[in-house]
Amino acid sequence: MAYQQLQGYRVAGAPPVSRQFAPRVGSGRRALRVHAVAELDKTAPIVRGGTSSVPAPADIANKLRYLFGRNGDYTTADAYQGTAWSVREKLIDSFNKTHEYWKKEDPKFVYYLSAEFLMGRSLINTVYNLGLEGEYAEALNQMGYEMERVADAERDAALGNGGLGRLAACFLDSMATLDLPGWGYGIRYKYGMFKQALKNGYQVELPDIWLTKGNPWELRRDDVKYEVGFGGRVERRKQGSKEVTVWTPSERVIAQAYDNPIPGYNTPTTSNLRLWDAVPVTEFDLGAFNAGDYDRAMLERERAEGISAVLYPNDSTPEGKELRLKQQYFFVCASLQDVLSRFKAVHATDFNLLPEKACFQLNDTHPTIAVAELMRLLVDVEGLDWDQAWTITTKCLNYTNHTVMPEALEKWPVKVMAKMLPRHMEIIEVINEGWTKWLAGHLKDLKPEERAKRVAAMSIIHENPWNKDEMLVNMAYLAVVGSSAVNGVAAIHSNIVKDEILNDFYQIFPSKFQNKTNGVTPRRWLAWCNPELAALITDALGTSEWINDTEKLAGLRAFASDKSFQAKWSAVKKAKKAKLAQLIKKVHGDDVNQEALFDIQIKRIHEYKRQYLNVLSIIWRYKQLKKMSPEERKKAVPRVCVIGGKAASAYDMAKRIIRLVTAVGDVINKDPDTQDYLRLYFLPDYNVSLAETIIPAAELSQHISTAGTEASGTSNMKFQMNGCLIIGTWDGANIEIAEETGIENVFVFGVRAEEINQLRKERKNLKTDPRWDELMRDIESGMFGDKDYFKPLVDSVNNMKVGNDWFLLANDFASYLKAQEEVDACYKDQSEWLRRSIMYTAGSGKFSSDRTIREYAEDIWHVKPSRPTIA
Repeated sequence: MAYQQLQGYRVAGAPPVSRQFAPRVGSGRRALRVHAVAELDKTAPIVRGGTSSVPAPADIANKLRYLFGRNGDYTTADAYQGTAWSVREKLIDSFNKTHEYWKKEDPKFVYYLSAEFLMGRSLINTVYNLGLEGEYAEALNQMGYEMERVADAERDAALGNGGLGRLAACFLDSMATLDLPGWGYGIRYKYGMFKQALKNGYQVELPDIWLTKGNPWELRRDDVKYEVGFGGRVERRKQGSKEVTVWTPSERVIAQAYDNPIPGYNTPTTSNLRLWDAVPVTEFDLGAFNAGDYDRAMLERERAEGISAVLYPNDSTPEGKELRLKQQYFFVCASLQDVLSRFKAVHATDFNLLPEKACFQLNDTHPTIAVAELMRLLVDVEGLDWDQAWTITTKCLNYTNHTVMPEALEKWPVKVMAKMLPRHMEIIEVINEGWTKWLAGHLKDLKPEERAKRVAAMSIIHENPWNKDEMLVNMAYLAVVGSSAVNGVAAIHSNIVKDEILNDFYQIFPSKFQNKTNGVTPRRWLAWCNPELAALITDALGTSEWINDTEKLAGLRAFASDKSFQAKWSAVKKAKKAKLAQLIKKVHGDDVNQEALFDIQIKRIHEYKRQYLNVLSIIWRYKQLKKMSPEERKKAVPRVCVIGGKAASAYDMAKRIIRLVTAVGDVINKDPDTQDYLRLYFLPDYNVSLAETIIPAAELSQHISTAGTEASGTSNMKFQMNGCLIIGTWDGANIEIAEETGIENVFVFGVRAEEINQLRKERKNLKTDPRWDELMRDIESGMFGDKDYFKPLVDSVNNMKVGNDWFLLANDFASYLKAQEEVDACYKDQSEWLRRSIMYTAGSGKFSSDRTIREYAEDIWHVKPSRPTIA
């Protein structure tokens, strides 16, 4: 198109369109698309256009004119809205065609129930997965915009927090890409967990108000809503000759459905994430309002909206505990009602067929109330007898354990459960009675005392060991008893589940337990977030098939020692480091040395993840630099260290760790002697979009949890895919990454999981490293200020009369420093460093979520691909 014609689509206020383009490394996303197009005969992306024949630039302008009343003088945010609403139409077309096909074929579905889905931004992922990137990049270019800048105007969907939610999002992407009939179910949080800010170096929590301008990627389903009840009473009534149970809740809300279509890549399949918003049964009490009781007039609305307001509300109060349980039951109840409604529309009340048409994956313990709820729906609502309902329930449900942390293995006080969900408490009691009775019979050969002890240890309802007057419902135990399959998420974690956490159950049901090592989607976490590297990989391999078949990345091993290829690889990394440097300058106002080693630790702040240990090593590095002469410093490996992550609002110690990071950074970054050789920055409000900038730039990533405490980790997989070297403990998926990459290429340190229990017993007698002692004195004496605030941090790991160093920082400290010295030595040999970097990406094929989901589908769900035909 002539330049004059391009100007016809140009909008006032847009950045100028240049007719000269400076070359960029790998040409970014455009280059990736060119490589893909060059292989049309093999792997041409399936373009799922909509019914509109209007050119994309005109369609974007039309959306802004008729949906937003804008007619020129657009901002970048406007350009995003217009583009998103235009793409949405094509997305919905694909969604409708997929579900029309699935309705006709009636395949078995998997339903993934999760308290969080950390989706990130949707525009880039959607246009690439739909095969529309060329069309919309060109359209925006004609209008005077760049796709990347327009995409940056999108807010991250505040529907998750950490690895659990991001894993769920990756799984949905893979389910759609693999043509598996399946939906996700969760909650449409209005304010997310919180928006993290820093005030004088301390974490401040603000509401994450992400829906103020609407969400183009969701569809409100006004015809899909269900009533959800809480509290009230349970009665037995005669219904003919049969006694039935009737639960009359004292509080009711409506679960309103919002659909979020999930497009697969290089396939016509678009699946779904259905989220529930809590709305009141009665919108507004006009009588109360007219009587002057304005608070009561809005009370029902406020109580309902509180359920879907915030992810993981603070549960340190009784009210917080009740709200968390209400949240969990709310989305589980609505989701199960929805699935049964859809099932009955096709199969009426032939519920024996339900396990052949539906299965549910419970993502950690948050949705495990599904065991009791599915029983309630089948027995109380549908009228099935108990045994039939139990057989169906246990065939349909599956449970994933994601943690070894005690606080994450939920146990609800019986009093809270009975108050909020009285019928479910009854059902759990009946399940437990049947389970313990069966168990006693199964263990009949044991001595009576031993049998009673084993049965008590495996009871779903048990005494609180810290409060003998309180009984608890163990939700993990309920899930194990009520599920068809139980899985861990990394080889070492699954062994810990079988050998320690749930060993008693494993001995009874060994075939029920499986491992499904986690994975991440290579589309978002390599192809789309690092298009320059993706283009280089495609060029080297001669194909873009690796995007959906990551085992092909192994072909990069042939290039690992190739100097010419290493130079290209290095150029991509430098370009990404420059982008992260710009972000650091935007947030902190500082220019950083882009020739330095970029050292990253980004994950939620927790004592077991040991950001504290990282900071201690940075302090030690700083002290050594201070002792050096200027000439000696020039020989040191410079580092830019970045830490990011949120501390739960009620997690005091995690907040102190954040403050220590910022305090140490304040000292180091301002020191004229060392600021060219060492920097430390905390990047607030870590989310998916921030990760998409940080991970491609990272050269060293820290995965340093105490061995045996990290179930898997998935950020390690994202870093690996992008050629980032790992320093880590023998924990979680680090082990399998080392096996795939080559153990000699990973900086491993620390004690092993099998040593932990004994070392904890001996920790108070440990003779600590002198360097450790020195750093403890430095922090305690106020070297970084706030010494009173930091004293509990010091005591928690160093004063055995107060703390216990539960996560063994002191034990691993010397080994960690030695591993850091190995990092420095390797980084000085850039050829070796680049060889390892390439080997990391080459060894990342196993860690695609496509592989993980394929294993779930074959081994647990027994769900088969159902690919819509293209008309």
